[in-house]
Amino acid sequence: VRAADVCLKEKRKLVLVVRETPLHKGHLRLMAQAADMGAHILPPVPSFYHHPKTIQDIIDQTIGKIFDYMGIGHNLFQRWGEEENKDESSGRLKVC
Repeated sequence: VRAADVCLKEKRKLVLVVRETPLHKGHLRLMAQAADMGAHILPPVPSFYHHPKTIQDIIDQTIGKIFDYMGIGHNLFQRWGEEENKDESSGRLKVC
């Protein structure tokens, strides 16, 4: 909570990746208050257009979307029109 408060105070990006469901009115009210103070709400909603083959593919895509929003370079998932960029030793996509 302290780190989140400092992010808001210093006008830094604060991203809340909320996953608890179902959401009740109290959750929604608190998320709305956080958004009013400058937080960004990014629910970890998996997308399937990249045809994930494993749970790790879904996790990588979700984390990659968060990294994109934060401006952190990565190659956790293959973007539309890009060629694959895998780490040869692990077979996993690389983080820049």
